[in-house]
Amino acid sequence: MARAIGRFDWSATPLGPMENWPVSLITAVRMMLGQRHATSMFWGADLIMLYNDAYAPVLGRKEARALGQPFRRIWADVWEDVRPLVEETLNGRGTYSEEMRLIMTRNGFDEETFWTFSYCPLYDDDGTVAGLMNITVDVTPVVTARRDQEVMQEELLHRIKNILAVTSTVVSASLRNAATIQEARDSVGARIMALAKAQGLFTGLGDSANISDVMARSIGAHLDGGERIRLSGPSVPLSSQQAVGLSLALYELATNAAKYGALTVPTGEVDLSWTVDGDAFALDWQEKGGAPVAQPLRDGFGSKLVNMIVPAYFNGEGQTDFHPHGLHYSLRGHLTP
Repeated sequence: MARAIGRFDWSATPLGPMENWPVSLITAVRMMLGQRHATSMFWGADLIMLYNDAYAPVLGRKEARALGQPFRRIWADVWEDVRPLVEETLNGRGTYSEEMRLIMTRNGFDEETFWTFSYCPLYDDDGTVAGLMNITVDVTPVVTARRDQEVMQEELLHRIKNILAVTSTVVSASLRNAATIQEARDSVGARIMALAKAQGLFTGLGDSANISDVMARSIGAHLDGGERIRLSGPSVPLSSQQAVGLSLALYELATNAAKYGALTVPTGEVDLSWTVDGDAFALDWQEKGGAPVAQPLRDGFGSKLVNMIVPAYFNGEGQTDFHPHGLHYSLRGHLTP
């Protein structure tokens, strides 16, 4: 950037030829170029832009035309957001912003970004504020990672609540149907182990898993040797991410079926079927024979999980229909290698 600034035709800008620049401007440019942080500066009534090498990636595709441009022209997409900070700085008071959200179009599309940055006043030779310097750090990855962590924490809490609810259901159903204490003990132990295996999908997968393993580990607690959940579909290898996603959906569906749907009564049944056509993947969960089904009054996290979050693993769509005769869930998407 030192070479680019030296070659630039400043006579075509309000700053004029470089040989006529005041000492204060030359000094500020040298300070900026010596910064290892992403740094830019804006000078004069039009706040003409200069920046260092570390700042170039901040500009994205704007970088090709940024040098020597007015602040509000090159950053028109965020000007209204930062203008109060600019005005405060030009009044002689530096500013500091932490994780400020800015929607930028620096690469030709709207992009949510987050920045921790400071503005400090720059003074000309007679001590008048003539511009500002911006030292910035892109904290978008940090904010995004924290968001993901919060989602995972919410998901974990939700799963723990479901685990406790299903465990209670499994224990009570096993005790109710067992003829002897030993039979009850064996049944409860086996079903709780199946629940534990379902949770093991989060840590037990390698690069891929067969769909039959995912089925067994996700809904094994409800596969009691009968045919209350009937499985129908080809052997399909799933990537670890899609295996985890499918496990989440099946575990949620089985949990709800045991709490509210077909698996709450002895006569209830579930048909779980899937097909593959090239990379196209289709899965259907159809309940019948249970209590009458009604649309819930509000969508909880579980509904978002099966209809929005899990389908994203398959670049597809999920839909839950609450038919009176039984809940139907469909997943349509694509398999990844």
